[in-house]
Amino acid sequence: MTHTEPASGLPLSGLRVLELAVWVAGPAAAGLLADWGADVIKVESPEGDPQRAFMSAIGLSASAPNPAFAQDNRAKRSAILNLRSPEDRALFEDLLGWADIFVTNLRTDALERLDLSPSAVADRHPRLIIAALTGYGSVGPLRSTAAYDAAAFLSRSGLGRTNSPAERPPLTMRRGVGDHVAAMTLTAGVLAAVHQRHQTGHGQIVETSLFQAGMYAVSWDLSTHLTNGSTTALRVREQSETPLVNTYQAADGKWLYLVCLEAERHFSKLMAALGREDLIGDPRFATSTQIYAHSTELVSILDIEFATRDRDEWAELLDRHDVWWAPCQTLAEVSEDPQALALDAFVSVDEGDTTSQTVASPVRFAGQGLTPRGPAPRLGQHTEQIRKQIRGQISDINRQNQ
Repeated sequence: MTHTEPASGLPLSGLRVLELAVWVAGPAAAGLLADWGADVIKVESPEGDPQRAFMSAIGLSASAPNPAFAQDNRAKRSAILNLRSPEDRALFEDLLGWADIFVTNLRTDALERLDLSPSAVADRHPRLIIAALTGYGSVGPLRSTAAYDAAAFLSRSGLGRTNSPAERPPLTMRRGVGDHVAAMTLTAGVLAAVHQRHQTGHGQIVETSLFQAGMYAVSWDLSTHLTNGSTTALRVREQSETPLVNTYQAADGKWLYLVCLEAERHFSKLMAALGREDLIGDPRFATSTQIYAHSTELVSILDIEFATRDRDEWAELLDRHDVWWAPCQTLAEVSEDPQALALDAFVSVDEGDTTSQTVASPVRFAGQGLTPRGPAPRLGQHTEQIRKQIRGQISDINRQNQ
């Protein structure tokens, strides 16, 4: 596939999106809209989105497949515009008039220098939905501070510290996790604004930030602290206060996660699966309160038992006894997971000389996964096409107004 296929039949078919965004979170939000049928024009500087150079940045060949870029930019059109050039800036303004939605994650001060702050754009284009994703929000002392998800989503939000025991270093995170959570957050807000515009005829500014998305992700703990000032520290797994919601290692070195949240309901089933029916009447584990009080003892018992069989053997026994659990899988295992394959969770993006294997949009419509309508565009691939398209539309409007 060398071009973007028409979006007929997809939920967002006919919706027009203008993207001025770099790296991950902003492009990922526009990428979801493209997956669901929107026509997305990605405006790039002459140097291009720096995410295009991701493979060379991590020491690989610049010509290698770039699944990270393909993941969030498939099925878009790319136009090179120099927004400091009066001609290109005028074309960009025409594109704002063409679009239904404007997605950006440029820093607040950068947008203001270009006269593209959300409020200024809204004044000039009142029907436009302006979707702004920042590191820390558009107000406050950090409104123009640069941020990646490891800083704003994970670290400043409290998520990283809350999800690591006090005696251990704060949690670290793989690339793009917080970006994609923030992207889904922004996309939800955009679609709410689309619905409201159907009712009112007016667009609006939709904002989120990596920081706010991180606080929402840890909101159970944060809300508890806001209510009563308490914070429940995460313990090392050997001292878990909820031993039936914990990780355990099987004989083959593979890990599994027990998710028996209702301890009194699930304890007897777990003991039957382990062949430890002798513990079902043990007063140390008779109630949730007693399990909490003797959690270290129970973790030690479970560690010993789970180390006696391979994980596949435990899978059969746990399932047979209706014990709730999940494998802690490597990415290689996930790529072959029969449930993921049944969901059409992986899609190929043909990039001409190379093919990237990427993850499908996490939403299914009419019970079906979505096949990408096209590859991630080459830098500036559609510049002339878009120039002609916009000029033609302006000429048609001028003729209609004569």
